[in-house]
Amino acid sequence: MSGRRGRRAVFAADDQAAEPDSVPKLGPVVFTVRFRDGERTIDWSALPCPRLARPLAQALMEMGGQDGTIRYWPSFLSAAGFARDFIQMVAADTADPRGLGLSDLTAAHVDAFEDKMTARYAAGAHAPYVAMGFLVRTLRRARENAPGELGPGLAARIAYASGRTGKPRSTPLDAYPRPVFEAITAAALSDVQAIACRITSGEELASRGQDPDLAGWRDPANIAWHVARCGPLTSAHPETPSGGWASVVRGGLREVNRALYLMPDDLVPFVVAVSCLTGMEPECVKGLRADCLASPARGFVSVRYLKCRARGHEDQSVRVSDGGSLRHPGGLIRLALRLTQRGRDHIGCTALWVDAGDGTLRESFTAGHRVWRHFRPWMSRHGLDQLTDHDGTPVRLHLARLRKSWKSAQYLLAGGIIADFSQGHTAEVAAGHYADIGAHRDVHEQAVEEGLRQAMAIALPPPVVVGDDGARLDDGDRDLLPAEAEAALTGSSDVFLASCRNFHDTPFAAKGKPCPVAMWGCLECPNAVFTTRHLPQVLAFLSFTEEQREEYPAAEWELRYGTAHRRITVGIRDRFAPAQVATAQAIAEGGGARLLLPPQFTGGAR
Repeated sequence: MSGRRGRRAVFAADDQAAEPDSVPKLGPVVFTVRFRDGERTIDWSALPCPRLARPLAQALMEMGGQDGTIRYWPSFLSAAGFARDFIQMVAADTADPRGLGLSDLTAAHVDAFEDKMTARYAAGAHAPYVAMGFLVRTLRRARENAPGELGPGLAARIAYASGRTGKPRSTPLDAYPRPVFEAITAAALSDVQAIACRITSGEELASRGQDPDLAGWRDPANIAWHVARCGPLTSAHPETPSGGWASVVRGGLREVNRALYLMPDDLVPFVVAVSCLTGMEPECVKGLRADCLASPARGFVSVRYLKCRARGHEDQSVRVSDGGSLRHPGGLIRLALRLTQRGRDHIGCTALWVDAGDGTLRESFTAGHRVWRHFRPWMSRHGLDQLTDHDGTPVRLHLARLRKSWKSAQYLLAGGIIADFSQGHTAEVAAGHYADIGAHRDVHEQAVEEGLRQAMAIALPPPVVVGDDGARLDDGDRDLLPAEAEAALTGSSDVFLASCRNFHDTPFAAKGKPCPVAMWGCLECPNAVFTTRHLPQVLAFLSFTEEQREEYPAAEWELRYGTAHRRITVGIRDRFAPAQVATAQAIAEGGGARLLLPPQFTGGAR
């Protein structure tokens, strides 16, 4: 037996024995993503399957934010919402949701979620496709973070977004009617001018004031002096025993501050005016910085801005006119810089837009700011909501449509030439999103009609018209053969409306076969020759075509008689002297032409 003293051993009781948990304990699933307008937090702590929620949350964190692929909070909120719906759906179909992990997902889960989204929204809605796109992107990123976790079936399924809904064809946002766009632009510039006068008048008042703590708060000039140097007044500002500023200034705090600073409702005319004059994207206008103007020269200046959607080409610029008028975008932005400089100096920021909302100076387009709340009052104040859109409904202010309207004007100036119009876009995007819109439908239809007319003019030679001496009166460069001229003048080869150079050698049938076309086919036939002898029946047929306008819709009339009508009025009638046309018209009205026309053209049986 050893003489050394041993150590006392302690054994845990059976109920105290440590047993490893089969499911690792996970903390709350809460993640934060930083966007340009601040940090946003998503809380998934209440979800029943944290082992599945955590890798999807990690994937969303990497995809979102100012450095990710989903750079706008509303879009990221939608992506996170669809991922949350997916997690809840999978957990509801699982007996032990706490043990559910990424490796337990199957292609059937994704298909079931697609069925759920399709049932949730109306037929043809775009939302199911958007939901599947966000979910598949999230699962792909989770797979990259955890290789081998997803089974081969699910890996194959997330290779595409949607197998049932399909991507619906979206209708490009239309431009405003031109008068509406001009009215909105004029109203915005008018308000900008009024805002400039208001603030410069406030500055002039402040220049006459003194420190109100020394000279008294009863003088509005002293109050303006204080606001100009110390910032906007708030409701927490103490009043003096003699009544203070509140008894001096009408309208309260808001009127005190708006005399020297932009207010939230002032942002509407400024953003609208810049959008209308530059065609910049609304989010780019809102994100302008104080150093956005660069390289002024020869009446032009560059406006530099950040376009977050243009991955790899975020820093962009547009060259605009510069001058002392608000109609020049450069002058408009310089005025905005001037009116907001005091606010920037107080809070030390570089944003162009600074306002004194609620008595606190702030960058205007940060988290929580909703400029759209002021759209309807602004439209109503100017009577713009009484204007009608293309479909006859009242006009509503949509900043993206202002850009479309500006682009539409540029498209029309470019004469529809995509290469001259697609600055800042690929030719496909310029054509699909900015050229092929409802506002250009009439222009495009007119262009098609003109193109067809020009093509027909090339393919169809002008009618052959000869005078009483056999000389050609039309623009043709070849005189008739003597035999052809004699036949035309004597009537030996007359058909219904003209003299035919060869009735059995027609472009409408095989050589040797008689001409098979209707009587007014002569108007389009190169064999036809028109003289003063034929003019009465030609004019009688012209009258018949005019009468038919009341019988047929415009499109059908054009199809039946449009070409013949133009050939007569432009190619035949205008080649004769006015006296000859008047004589022929009198003869036609006297009934002479009825002998040569079928009865359906002279009021007989039809």
